[in-house]
Amino acid sequence: MRIPEDTVERIRQAADILEVVGDFVSLKRRGSNYIACCPFHNEKTPSFNVNPARQIYKCFGCGKAGDPVRFVMDVENLGYGEALRYLAKKYNIEIAEQEVTPEEQNRQTERESLYIALNYAKTFFQENLLQTDEGRGIGLSYFRERGFSAPTLAAFELGYSPDQWDALLTDATKKGYNPTVLGKAGLTIVREESGKTFDRFRGRVMFPIHNVSGRVIAFGARILKTDPKAPKYLNSPETDVYHKSQVLYGIFQAKQTIRQEDVCYLTEGYTDVISLHQAGIKNVVASSGTSLTIEQIRLISRFTPNVTILYDGDAAGVKAALRGLDMVLEEGLNVSVVMFPDGDDPDSFVRKVGAEAFKAFIKQNAHDFITFKTDNLLKDAGDNPFKRAEVISEIVGSISRIPDPIKRQVFFQTTARQLKVDEQTLISESNRLIRKQRDQQVKDHDRQQERDARNRPATGSGMDAITKAGGQPDGIRQSPPAFSDGPPDDFFNDLLDEAGIAPAPGEIQRPTSNVQRPAGGENRPPLAYQEEECIRLLMNYGARELEPGVSLCHYILSELNDIDFQHEPYGQLLTLFRDAFSQGRILMADDFMHQRVDLPVEQANSFQYEAINLTTQRYEISENWEEKHKIFVPSEEDTGVLAEAAYGNILRLKKLLAETRMHDLLQQIRITTDPTTSDQLMADYMHFKRVDVEIARLLGTVISG
Repeated sequence: MRIPEDTVERIRQAADILEVVGDFVSLKRRGSNYIACCPFHNEKTPSFNVNPARQIYKCFGCGKAGDPVRFVMDVENLGYGEALRYLAKKYNIEIAEQEVTPEEQNRQTERESLYIALNYAKTFFQENLLQTDEGRGIGLSYFRERGFSAPTLAAFELGYSPDQWDALLTDATKKGYNPTVLGKAGLTIVREESGKTFDRFRGRVMFPIHNVSGRVIAFGARILKTDPKAPKYLNSPETDVYHKSQVLYGIFQAKQTIRQEDVCYLTEGYTDVISLHQAGIKNVVASSGTSLTIEQIRLISRFTPNVTILYDGDAAGVKAALRGLDMVLEEGLNVSVVMFPDGDDPDSFVRKVGAEAFKAFIKQNAHDFITFKTDNLLKDAGDNPFKRAEVISEIVGSISRIPDPIKRQVFFQTTARQLKVDEQTLISESNRLIRKQRDQQVKDHDRQQERDARNRPATGSGMDAITKAGGQPDGIRQSPPAFSDGPPDDFFNDLLDEAGIAPAPGEIQRPTSNVQRPAGGENRPPLAYQEEECIRLLMNYGARELEPGVSLCHYILSELNDIDFQHEPYGQLLTLFRDAFSQGRILMADDFMHQRVDLPVEQANSFQYEAINLTTQRYEISENWEEKHKIFVPSEEDTGVLAEAAYGNILRLKKLLAETRMHDLLQQIRITTDPTTSDQLMADYMHFKRVDVEIARLLGTVISG
């Protein structure tokens, strides 16, 4: 079913890019824009930019860009319609066809069908908890014993699965849900011997697991009766929407408070999260009893760089705290550890002492991970010199994983005092470990490059083959030149070594160009760059008047009157600009960004990306150049500069077209045996040669031949 256009427009008008993106990452203001670490790729330095004035986002690292709808589509992996429904729900906008019947559900994409089935199961379990004798007598009694209030039950959507073989399957089938989808969602199991299908969860209290946006993606379940053959806890299997290593229990309920408090408390169990949340400590999530994964760490880092890990006070809790946390340091997070008194966990402790005493305990007993690890390893080592040496190596290994060199230096200073060793000794050992790891990374990279080269198919047909055979005319450049005036490759590494600080694994070893390569990168034909520049100028300045009565759009389209672009999407975009101009309208970037041009959804999304890519810049010239340093930097916003840019680009485009035509004519001349045809081809060649020379003169360049 189709969402009415007026409703789509209401959704787009209501959706605020800062609010939508802010649900998934922690934004920080920078000038008129906001920045964050990108949710679409791993990075430690923020390159994800949000422009509230234009209601768009763009990542200068991976290239992702769009408006609020596009962001929801990308971050939640949703279709266009489902992204609109997500935003409609967020902004309380009613959609006439919002209710989805089971028949319509079967026509949904498989991924969306899983969400629908899981949402149905959540409601089924909730109703069984509150509306059946079995649910109230067993499930609700358990939750009340734990002290969970009715608002808490609702906040986490807790439920109960009936102690029957097929209660959910029977109810779902009656309501029209597809049994195959139920199985793919992990709600049912097929017994291999008999081929019969039955419910996965039976006679258990149910903990729905939500993704960041609040959709149910899986369930955790705890059995209450004594059954030696049944596991105490049972989780959903991996599905298309649930990947255990990428999920944190409670992240949806905690994300806002994590941002506000700028710290995330990490526990091990569902009930820890729920009890703390009920006590008013809402910035808490759980790893669900699994070892912390790199994906979970990066999920936390989207909201805060500060993590405090809350562990049980027994020996197993200490070992858990020391195991696997180096990778948290490697991701650049600030890690603290709190150990509770022996016999307590976060759930039992907060119920015992109350919220205020709990917060005070955390504040007094939180230790940074390096100090915590050093203290505990030294206790085990005692006065044994060999074990103490092992402790030193272990601690240096952990510090070496911290990417920030200043933080590393501080930890070396404090740890040297704690271990009673020379600070330079620790730094030297750290440099050795880092170089070793860096060398291994280089070897691994080289081996991968060799494998890729062996597997890469040979090329040489089409224009590439012609280019190799006959060469290109002078003046054609395959791609913009790379900066070549930087220091040698090992300059920065040598400088750091002299200072006693080696770059951490994964750090950039030398500065990289700030130039953002368009899609296609170095392999794009030079003509594509000039076509792209024409579209960029049209999108940014099409309505600007270069002289009275002559807009930039008018000028460029007049100059391109007999020219068609050869590369997409620029050819399609040029056609749209021409069609609109012929109807008295000048298209601008905002028309594509906010999809005001009547196009198929897929094409509209593609052009939206192009518009954002061509109208956003990662850096802006600071006004301090002129105000403080009296250095005037010409701006493209100035009419004179803009006119010159448009004029120069048109000339370069026409020069490339002339050179391309000359190149083609030379190829024909070489293979032609008919004298008359050869003479005509030569005359055509000389015509384009004169055009090429004249344009070169106008551009102020010198060409040979």
